[in-house]
Amino acid sequence: MYAIIRTGGKQYTVKPGDVLQVEKLDKELGSEFDINEVLFVGGDAVHTGQPLVKNAKVTVVVTKQAKTRKVLVFKKKRRQSYRKFATHRQLFTELFVKSITSPDGTVGKTDAAPNVIDVDKVREEKAQARVAARKERASNKEAAPAQKTVKKKAPAKKKVAKKAAPKKAGAKKTTAKKKTAKKTK
Repeated sequence: MYAIIRTGGKQYTVKPGDVLQVEKLDKELGSEFDINEVLFVGGDAVHTGQPLVKNAKVTVVVTKQAKTRKVLVFKKKRRQSYRKFATHRQLFTELFVKSITSPDGTVGKTDAAPNVIDVDKVREEKAQARVAARKERASNKEAAPAQKTVKKKAPAKKKVAKKAAPKKAGAKKTTAKKKTAKKTK
């Protein structure tokens, strides 16, 4: 069973167990809700909406709220000395499709469980791990006995005899053109 849903001004084809990224929704992380804007339900029986299918719904779980990768925005007008550079990161909500309910009452479910990720918490844990590693490296430097470091002398440079400069070529002489007398008859 599959369905075509509409959210954030876009349409998505979903099946139970799918994970999709949609425009940012104001929902809590891990919350479960129904999407009622179902345009089409396919499977054993086909239900087409005009524009929406009545009594059809898709149950989803919010698994992540974050920003997408950075997109470069570069504008230029040639021969006008106009160049503009910017970046953009779009907010998104990641949804796990739990079940699809068709108008005749049949339900397509998945056995998989949603994997909810709190991006802010993960980022904070990584930062704490970096700080702990930095402190550990600093304590290892202090605890280790100071070893005398012997500077090695650089090998002596070999003296190379200078080559004589090549002689400069003399200036080229320009030859005067000979005037030829015209033969008269």
